[in-house]
Amino acid sequence: QVQLVESGGGLVQAGGSLRLSCAASGRTFSAYAMGWFRQAPGKEREFVAAISWNGGSTYYADSVKGRFTISRDNAKNTVSLQTNSLKPDDTAAYYCAADRTPYRRTLYYRESGYEYWGQGTQVTVSS
Repeated sequence: QVQLVESGGGLVQAGGSLRLSCAASGRTFSAYAMGWFRQAPGKEREFVAAISWNGGSTYYADSVKGRFTISRDNAKNTVSLQTNSLKPDDTAAYYCAADRTPYRRTLYYRESGYEYWGQGTQVTVSS
């Protein structure tokens, strides 16, 4: 069973930064792409960013491009999301997710491409 545990959320003022982390266990972490999604109150969960199994490719939602950076450390089984220039609209619960297919060439922005999910970490941005 794969376990994903997010951390790093909190309350920050607009313009601030947070670094979210996700620790993975239970299977060969380095073989799977990873993604970050978020869900704001009253809204559907949406894609934020994804990174390939080897870290060579990344993909971002337009709303965070240029402000957020996804990275991974396969030696430590972790994936991170550096969030900069935060806006009140970034307020949401942030979830990491693990791809269902090893060594996939395509990065998915749809939830259906991911098999395992963490419990989420809350990010609140005040204006």
